[in-house]
Amino acid sequence: MNEPLVHRHWAALGAPRVAPAIGTSTVLILGRIWNANGAEHSAGNAVLMVALAAGAATAGAFAAAGQGGGDGVLAGTAFATSGALALAGVAGYADGWSLPILLWAVATAVAYGIAARYWRTDRRTTLAHHRQTEVRREDHAHVERVEALRAGAQIEAARTGAAYAEQLATALITRATLPGYDPAALTRAGLPELPAIDITKEHG
Repeated sequence: MNEPLVHRHWAALGAPRVAPAIGTSTVLILGRIWNANGAEHSAGNAVLMVALAAGAATAGAFAAAGQGGGDGVLAGTAFATSGALALAGVAGYADGWSLPILLWAVATAVAYGIAARYWRTDRRTTLAHHRQTEVRREDHAHVERVEALRAGAQIEAARTGAAYAEQLATALITRATLPGYDPAALTRAGLPELPAIDITKEHG
């Protein structure tokens, strides 16, 4: 059983590790750009961001408490959106960098904590898949070995049978050419009668 080997690029392997930091950093930068464009100390903008963040958090809570255990992916997305909106609101409203940087550090740490849970689950799933693949490969190799041995035994048995038949035919021909050979005498002696062979046909 041959399975394709997939070699992932180093960027594809490292992207999930830096995605949380890139996400929170992007929100922080956009919030500060918004701050520089008039959002600083704007009560209306602050109220808007608080409302949006609260709405996203409420949607996440409803998604997590839904029937059948809730939708974990939807709830996580909603809470992440709520946190991003809150960070953007603080970064846009605050007049300094201290509070936005503090919230950015907290948000990044929380994002990595949540992501680590999914990374562990993905790693366990990948290892289980590899183990199942190895088991299937060993099973197929065992079946192939058994079939090869069986085919070899059948070929050897056929070769032995053919050789025996050839030797028997040679012995019959040789016996029939011996002087004084009398098939009737063998029959009278109680020996099994062998089929008569036309010597003229054997020797042309």
